[in-house]
Amino acid sequence: MTVPADVERFRCLYDAEVVALLGYAARRVDRIDDAADIVAEVFTVVWRRIDQVPDCPDARPWMFGVARNVIANHRRGARRQDRLSDRLRHELETRSTSRPALSEMMLDLRRALGRLDDEARELLLLTCWEELSPREIALAMGIPAGTVRSRLHRARLQLRRELEVGVGPGLMIDLERRASPGQVQPSERRPLRKSRSSNER
Repeated sequence: MTVPADVERFRCLYDAEVVALLGYAARRVDRIDDAADIVAEVFTVVWRRIDQVPDCPDARPWMFGVARNVIANHRRGARRQDRLSDRLRHELETRSTSRPALSEMMLDLRRALGRLDDEARELLLLTCWEELSPREIALAMGIPAGTVRSRLHRARLQLRRELEVGVGPGLMIDLERRASPGQVQPSERRPLRKSRSSNER
């Protein structure tokens, strides 16, 4: 029996993107169960709007954009559970890495990211964890690519300041050394690598 084209495309999208979407959601919520629910809702939207999903390579950032909206709705609905959030966040932080040597570093980074505003944090996560280009981030967030580049530059500077205040400049250097080469374009990494100018000191 021939499989309908929409069903086959949905299966291909699911197989290609479910892991990336789970990672995206898990880094933005406190419980892995919530991440699974969010991804299920994203794929519900994908099925309903299968004709609107762009062709590759734009399908992934489009789906990240859907996930972003689902997570925003999730957060609004979860505000009544604020008293539990600190305990859940601590549990996630202590279990979120399978590399014990990096645990303290990742906790410091997570705290620094938590002190940034929502947009700066989202830009950095989309760049470093989801490995999206500025054009793909623009598609996911619904803003121009030029705006993404300028805001991403400011976000990196803000993160550097937060890390230096919290644990000193060495952590940022360590993180850059451990990052995989394909995550960020060299021209975009440059603001993090150069030493602070005399005006910043």
